[in-house]
Amino acid sequence: EEIMNDPAAPVAGDAQGDVTIVAFLDYNCPFCKKSAPGFARLVRSDPHVRLVYKDWPILTPASVDGAKLALAAKYQGRYDAVHAALMALKGRSDAAQMRAAVEKAGVDMARLDADLSAHADDIAALIKRNDAEAKSLGLEGTPVYLVGPYKVAAAIDYDEFKRVVENTRARQKGQEPAQ
Repeated sequence: EEIMNDPAAPVAGDAQGDVTIVAFLDYNCPFCKKSAPGFARLVRSDPHVRLVYKDWPILTPASVDGAKLALAAKYQGRYDAVHAALMALKGRSDAAQMRAAVEKAGVDMARLDADLSAHADDIAALIKRNDAEAKSLGLEGTPVYLVGPYKVAAAIDYDEFKRVVENTRARQKGQEPAQ
């Protein structure tokens, strides 16, 4: 319940969606980036999916910088734009490359810096909670997508995301999931 409904976690899609996807991601994870287009397509194409982002920066120190930038952008309603910009970066990125991508995404950088400072403790606490949640679930790396009763710890494409969502809906209706 806490994982799916942390009021500080960024949420996208349908707030009342019938399927919730909790996504544990790192902005320097090549597998997260590989699955990002299919994941974004699913959220755009399925109006009943609720998405909960769990920034889990575990790969590099710059991953922490990226998570902080994205979470600070949430205060100006720009989390989705920053998330997309950071996921679009090729390979591993350093803090300066991430900051440049955020600026290019049209974020008000003065406000972002102010929010980074004003909300530093809240952002750090959320990242720490995400880490504790991931560890409590036994997660070992990114990406991990929790879709109803399913745990998908792999870079999957649109069709695979769609299949997992359909299987979740089938289970919710007491039907046998498709293979």
